[in-house]
Amino acid sequence: MSPLVIGLALFAAILHATWNAFLRTGADRLWTVTVMSFSSTALAIPFAIFLTLPAAPACPYVVLSACLQVGYSVFLVAAYRYGELGQVYPIVRGSVPLLVTLGGYFLANQQLTLPQTVGVALVAGGIMGLSLGRGRAATTSILYALATGAIIAAYATVDAIGVRTAGNAGAYTAWVLVIYGALLPATFVACRGRLIVDLQAPETWKALGGGLFALLAYGVVVAAFALGPAGPITAIRETSVVFAAFIGRLFLGEMLTPRRVGACAIVALGAICLGYQP
Repeated sequence: MSPLVIGLALFAAILHATWNAFLRTGADRLWTVTVMSFSSTALAIPFAIFLTLPAAPACPYVVLSACLQVGYSVFLVAAYRYGELGQVYPIVRGSVPLLVTLGGYFLANQQLTLPQTVGVALVAGGIMGLSLGRGRAATTSILYALATGAIIAAYATVDAIGVRTAGNAGAYTAWVLVIYGALLPATFVACRGRLIVDLQAPETWKALGGGLFALLAYGVVVAAFALGPAGPITAIRETSVVFAAFIGRLFLGEMLTPRRVGACAIVALGAICLGYQP
């Protein structure tokens, strides 16, 4: 890969960890993630209007993906309520390829390659390192983080099927984001009664900025995929779990012990083994 592609993949990893830091620092994280969604919704609406509608058989996948992403947002908020960025983020990111790989093995009789077997062991060991001993993540946080990873794996599977059924990847993505952008505020209202957004409040602009970081992270990794091989790029992007640990220490005042850094590095290496395809 060229230095440009490597740089884009690393930049995407940093951006992804950063928008999670925006969410972690929110005073009301459900409100924060809801306002963050406004950025993606605003970008998606013009594409939903002007692009050809997804094929009719793809509509259930669009709705299901949007619902799962609302669930992902709610569970991620709950995980950050009980755990730190440097604890929750690696568990969420590492559990996704772990659950996908194990699901393929137990449900679809897919054989594990040697790198995948090593990856399963590394991710499991890294998560245990974050979950056990002194300074470990709270049990509630771990359970919510694992549930979040399971929901991400579920909507990724739905999207993989739905985007092929839709006939137009751009239209499919746009409609998922639009429906997600309608359902998440509705979820907030159902939980809290009403949604108040003060455009003069710094918290609002911080949340919108976090949403832009999330969009930029997606755009940068798409650009990297257009210029280089998907397997190595996906692997490099998993370094985001290490960046999250350092962001948590530098900007959120979280504890950063050699044990936590080592556990995050092990999770990242395991995710690389699980996701790498030569």
